[in-house]
Amino acid sequence: MSDRLLLRPWRVDDADFLLELESGRENIGPTGVRTTMTTREDALASIARRALDHPIHGVWAITTAVDGKLVGNLLFKPVHLSAGEPSDGPEDVEIGWHLHPHAQGRGYATEAAQVVIDDAFSRGLTKVIAVTDPGNHASQAVCRRLGMRHLGRTMRYYDCPNELFEKRAPV
Repeated sequence: MSDRLLLRPWRVDDADFLLELESGRENIGPTGVRTTMTTREDALASIARRALDHPIHGVWAITTAVDGKLVGNLLFKPVHLSAGEPSDGPEDVEIGWHLHPHAQGRGYATEAAQVVIDDAFSRGLTKVIAVTDPGNHASQAVCRRLGMRHLGRTMRYYDCPNELFEKRAPV
């Protein structure tokens, strides 16, 4: 993937790391259901759901290239629309990341996301979005480093207010 990082599918033996990464944090699944991971069984179930069979979309473990150390999660998938939002147009695809605290501040999120966005654009995708919690200034900074344009606050996704960012493929 890059000199420093690799993306790979989540594995059963990653459950303890995933539990540590996600425990106590409310997550919104692909169907919009809010869950909190509290047990190893929750982590194993989440790993099973992360296996997407698609040429572009995925939910991957981010590891260091040198030693394979897990550092976080990267997702690239259709975004969940809020209740009542029209779904008659093309599906919006979101990019998102969550890094373990020991891995934050090293540029890993930007680096991993850029590789995935570049690959998706090379395969014909024309637009990528990111939705961040309004108070998550670190993720918003990553969006800006990725060259994403801030479109403002929206309720279009996940039935809650988010800051919306967008990047379009070069013409």
